[in-house]
Amino acid sequence: MEGGIHGGADKSAFRECFSLTWKNPYVLRLAFSAGIGGLLFGYDTGKFLNLLSAVSLIYIHVWLKFDGIYIYMQELYQELCFISKKISRLLTEKLGYRNYFNKIDVEMIVSMAVAGAIVGAAIGGWANDKFGRRSAILMADFLFLIGAIVMAVAPNPSLIVVGRVFVGLGVGMASMTAPLYISEASPAKIRGALVSTNGFLITGGQFVSYLINLAFTDVKGTWRWMLGIAGVPALLQFILMFTLPESPRWLYRKGREEEAKAIMRRIYSAEDVEHEIRALKDSVESEILEEGSSEKINMIKLCKTKTVRRGLIAGVGLQVFQQFVGINTVMYYSPTIFQLAGFASNRTAILLSLVTAGLNAFGSIISIYLIDRAGRKKLLIISLLGVIVSLGLLTGVFYEVTTHAPAVSFLETQRFNNVTCPDYNSSLKAQTWDCMTCLKASSPSCGFCSSPSGKEHPGACWVSNDSVKDLCHNENRLWYTRGCPSNFGWFALLGLGLYIIFFSPGMGTVPWIVNSEIYPLRFRGICGGIAATANWISNLIVAQSFLSLTEAIGTSWTFLMFGVISVIALLFVVVCVPETKGMPMEEIEKMLEGRSLHFKFWKKRSQPVEKGNQTA
Repeated sequence: MEGGIHGGADKSAFRECFSLTWKNPYVLRLAFSAGIGGLLFGYDTGKFLNLLSAVSLIYIHVWLKFDGIYIYMQELYQELCFISKKISRLLTEKLGYRNYFNKIDVEMIVSMAVAGAIVGAAIGGWANDKFGRRSAILMADFLFLIGAIVMAVAPNPSLIVVGRVFVGLGVGMASMTAPLYISEASPAKIRGALVSTNGFLITGGQFVSYLINLAFTDVKGTWRWMLGIAGVPALLQFILMFTLPESPRWLYRKGREEEAKAIMRRIYSAEDVEHEIRALKDSVESEILEEGSSEKINMIKLCKTKTVRRGLIAGVGLQVFQQFVGINTVMYYSPTIFQLAGFASNRTAILLSLVTAGLNAFGSIISIYLIDRAGRKKLLIISLLGVIVSLGLLTGVFYEVTTHAPAVSFLETQRFNNVTCPDYNSSLKAQTWDCMTCLKASSPSCGFCSSPSGKEHPGACWVSNDSVKDLCHNENRLWYTRGCPSNFGWFALLGLGLYIIFFSPGMGTVPWIVNSEIYPLRFRGICGGIAATANWISNLIVAQSFLSLTEAIGTSWTFLMFGVISVIALLFVVVCVPETKGMPMEEIEKMLEGRSLHFKFWKKRSQPVEKGNQTA
């Protein structure tokens, strides 16, 4: 079996976590202080693109405005290759940032930030084992703070790139260190809920970032503030971490046993603390017996050790699948989905994206409530089942839209000669054009003005700019730039909402929780760094490839492909990911050592007979 069930990790876990507010505020202070890194993470990725677009941004919900069109972006870099020239033109001609940004290579800025995060995650693993979890968080804060200051005072674009590198290093390091620190300083039966607070603060930071940036949408001269204020959370966390201790498990492994015991007595209840100290002592002694020194980390041994190898398969696999189940693509097509549902107004789409951000944050709250009640594995499986259904729904809707788009009317299009789409005029097959063909025109970009008889009737294909959009609206018609009119648009909106609600509490947060607890103590930092690096690399791969994919095989087939990957991810979770709910961290290693496949995830595991696995 997979290991013993430990009493307390059940429906009372959330209440016990909440009761820490008055019973043991010290533990909550540890968790939220470390979790500020998540708030920093979420806010930073939102505010940076505000520098480039001067419109609402958020880590998961980023909009770039050019020629009256809002392009919705996931992460820091979606579709930057496609729109970098238009951004430069906007910044130069409309936003007055000629002296700073008209020469910026946007792709380089974004690539440097992501590259910094990849390197930061890799270095963070080594730094965690070498210098400690607390020290690694302090390093991440310092790097982030330096980067924020450099960007805020940068006299030229080159220094902004340098600042992004520093920020990327800090974000990458913090992304794997914060969950690890919280995990090692949390009681076993509420460990999942406390680590989930990091995910909640990430999504909360994204939501706050969106609100702040929305407020500054039409305010000029604020970009330095938007960049510099990101250093405030880093500075706050840097100060708070000086008042908090190092991870007790790291201290014990380094031979500072009395310090570790004193901290553990403040974290655990009187009836649990002695068992936790004894289990930690046994774990470190077994390391020394096996390796000859608890300080020694042998990379070859890491790959050959069964428990580490099984942990890495589960941890790295979850991080890769987190990106490959299509979160980038779903979030990127959000404005298209809003237009499909009939919300053709850009302002309405922005407000709806704020709702999307709220759903994402709400999902993190669900994770806090369920992670120690349902368990990691069950939550992952439910999450992936919902993701698969959502992607199937989106696949069907986009297929219907692609094959049944309203036609382009020659008479409607030629009503105003100076606004007709140039590609339509020059096409030898203009009579076959429909809305989808119109939106794919690129010399220049074109939009679809719906028919006054109804949005499903043939409409006009005109050049896409603010004046033409107003012309369309003045005739009480809808203007489409991201998607075509459809009677099934509400199903797309339903698919988007379901995807976010199911993804956020499961695949959005659980991979980080599992990676913070599944590895043996001596390898926990380096293995966590490997998994976080895999996450960032996968993120980059998906972001750089999915646009080409949609152009090559179409949007509906792209969603279908991610649905198939989600099915594979579901099978992976069932077979390769163990349940660690309520287990002391030292016993997870024993569970991996003798783990068997556990397909019936909904059933509780039987109590083991080994003495070492008795409930605390």
